Amino acid sequence: MELLRVRVPLAAPWITAGGTLHARDVVLIRVVFGGQEGWAECVAHPEPTYSAEYVEGAWDVLGRHLIPRLLSAQPGDAQQVAGVLAPVKGHQMAKAALELALLDAQLRATGRPLARYLADRLPGAPAPAKCVPAGVAVGLSGSLDALVAEVGRFVDDGYQRVKLKIQPGWDEAPVAALRRVFGPRLALQVDANGAYADVSDAAGALLTLDGHGLVCIEQPLGDDDMVGHAELGLVLSTPICLDEGVASPADAETALALGACRVLNIKAGRVGGYLAAVDIAARCARAGVPVWCGGMVETGLGRAANLALAALAPFTLTGDVSASDRFWAHDIVTAPTVLHAGGTIAVPSGPGVGVEVRGDVVAGALSREWHPGGTPSS
Repeated sequence: MELLRVRVPLAAPWITAGGTLHARDVVLIRVVFGGQEGWAECVAHPEPTYSAEYVEGAWDVLGRHLIPRLLSAQPGDAQQVAGVLAPVKGHQMAKAALELALLDAQLRATGRPLARYLADRLPGAPAPAKCVPAGVAVGLSGSLDALVAEVGRFVDDGYQRVKLKIQPGWDEAPVAALRRVFGPRLALQVDANGAYADVSDAAGALLTLDGHGLVCIEQPLGDDDMVGHAELGLVLSTPICLDEGVASPADAETALALGACRVLNIKAGRVGGYLAAVDIAARCARAGVPVWCGGMVETGLGRAANLALAALAPFTLTGDVSASDRFWAHDIVTAPTVLHAGGTIAVPSGPGVGVEVRGDVVAGALSREWHPGGTPSS
């Protein structure tokens, strides 16, 4: 195993209620498992504003705790990774990356695509889709004209759904502006990233969105306020969607039992891996709660794995599945995702995650590396 730290500039700044990204500081994991190479990226961001995890912490816990446990246990199957790492509390994104790296290697050794492997974990489910509808997320903007122009470009490109970042003071006005210009034909949803203080604060602002035909309102309250989301759901007619508040299958079960959401955004990194993500999707399907695949500004490596997840039958809503050029001028994989006619993106059909890492791009962006036996600071 080895860890590689790369800094990849974004094509344009990404602005949310949690802050602004100008580049992604990405931890890549390379493993050799069963004689085959496997890769994955950790989706943690530079600062602990989306969740408690952040890049430096992921780098440290991987090198000091998670990788040594795996090397000691020598699991024979990627399905055993979660159990081996369970004694380490939290750090879902770091654990998810390790699991995916081993899974990528394991599936490459058998010539099996990730999408097919994940679909087989849903008994009775159909084969995964060969392509999925493309959705795009739009960051915070201080100008309605600039927002309308940006969304117009995405609509012209063929994106089938737009997710708009909102916060107090930037909620009803941008939604109304987009509806005036694009009308009801545009599938539109909003994401607050927990920006509203409490139920009364959120209800007062978000009731104005009920008349705009939104797909959902994502994570209006803090990630620890499931009861508040359940209460808010009784006030709003627009479905509440949870994101940050669900970090495991157990959290998902609690949210479903409380009625804290009528839609769920599933991010494999946030919930501890793609196997846990499939578990959550199955629970939601049984409960009649639609799900979609969220994104964390992944490179083409993580984006390919997300496509495999989004291709599964329970993922009935369009997710954050966009082309590589949405965020990257130069992706780190040999086959960046491309938006096709009709607003779809093909699901990789090759073994494992289905894409190859570009060694030249990684070498040019490399800032740190670590091998077992060293310390994470080396």
